[in-house]
Amino acid sequence: MADLCSVPPEILVPAANETLDLVLGSRVELNCTVRWAGTERCQPIPAWSKDGQWLGSGSSQDTAWSGQNSSEQLLASVLQLNLTHDADFGVFACWISNATATFTLQRAEAAGHVPAVLAALLVLVLLVLLAVLYVRCRLNVLLWYRDRYGELEINDGKLYDAYISHATAPDDRKFVHFIVKPQLENRHGYKLFLDEQNILPNSEPSADLIMNVSRCRRLIVVLSVAYLEQEWCNSSFREGLWRLLELSRKPIFIVFESQYREITHPAITLLKQHRSAVTLLVWRAGSMTPSSDFWKELCLALPRKVSFPGSVGDPQTQLQEDKDPMLILHSSYLDSVGDLDPDGDLGTGLRGRVFGSPPPPRLGGRSAPRAPAAGGMEEAQLRDGQRSELDVSDLGSRNYGARTDFYCLVTDDI
Repeated sequence: MADLCSVPPEILVPAANETLDLVLGSRVELNCTVRWAGTERCQPIPAWSKDGQWLGSGSSQDTAWSGQNSSEQLLASVLQLNLTHDADFGVFACWISNATATFTLQRAEAAGHVPAVLAALLVLVLLVLLAVLYVRCRLNVLLWYRDRYGELEINDGKLYDAYISHATAPDDRKFVHFIVKPQLENRHGYKLFLDEQNILPNSEPSADLIMNVSRCRRLIVVLSVAYLEQEWCNSSFREGLWRLLELSRKPIFIVFESQYREITHPAITLLKQHRSAVTLLVWRAGSMTPSSDFWKELCLALPRKVSFPGSVGDPQTQLQEDKDPMLILHSSYLDSVGDLDPDGDLGTGLRGRVFGSPPPPRLGGRSAPRAPAAGGMEEAQLRDGQRSELDVSDLGSRNYGARTDFYCLVTDDI
């Protein structure tokens, strides 16, 4: 039996020296478990030390029990510590006979609220940036997706992309003819059908309206104050709206911001209630710029446009590269830079300068009235029967075709 008691115990826990990082104010239990071969008479006595200083015998709780066979004994010594001061940290050692287990307790800085606050602020900033990007780029992303993956409305028997109905008021005409039409036709390539007649006389669609709307993919109504004065808008706008919904796919209504706040017509309230069935757009002060949200929303409501080689918008401005003096900011091209078509008239030899030279004599037959002389020398030459120095021998070979380098605007107000 003496030989068994002379065998040193084996440390089971901890398997190696441990280093623990603990915060101030924490509670920890250090467990030291050993196993030895022998009887209870050979039970060793555990002892604890801190930084080389022995602790009292009552500082730990010791528990002994027998193993699977009677010759194997186990002992667990648990040291409980409350780390309330910096002096409570250090190196603790468990001594059982010749076996030693070491625990090193280090103070760890408690995690403050600063990192959590910074992380929350970072997440908040990211959310704000995402919201700003969504607001500013939402329409651009939708347009890009529609132009790339949207439905193609071709080969459907339609001749026009949109039917625009507006009032005969001068402001409505200017808005449609000089803002909406050039922007959609010349910039985006849409083909429009303009109509300023009452589309629902007697609250019922006319035959012309049914025929014209059936040839257009969308219906656009410029809902101004003058437009709301029509009879069908005042008497039965709700019934008229149902008629329009039957004729066109999600009609587009354009209202003006300056009138939108003052309009008390029940039509505006009705359109707000049926936003899922119609598209309501507001023309604002900044909508004039081509990159404004108004044009993006309008293009989203219109069908996807496919560009084909040679397709153009307004043929009247095709030859001028959209150089309409009412649609551009700079009109320097109107300055005289020489004869655009010297073969289409009498040439540059008859013109001279705009100011300083007399007008050319009018050439004609016997019935043509004779142009009055502009200068004293011309009068002397005509009076003396002298031949003019103008060379008219090649007039028959010149081109007198129609000129196409001008823009002609025709209205009914004559």
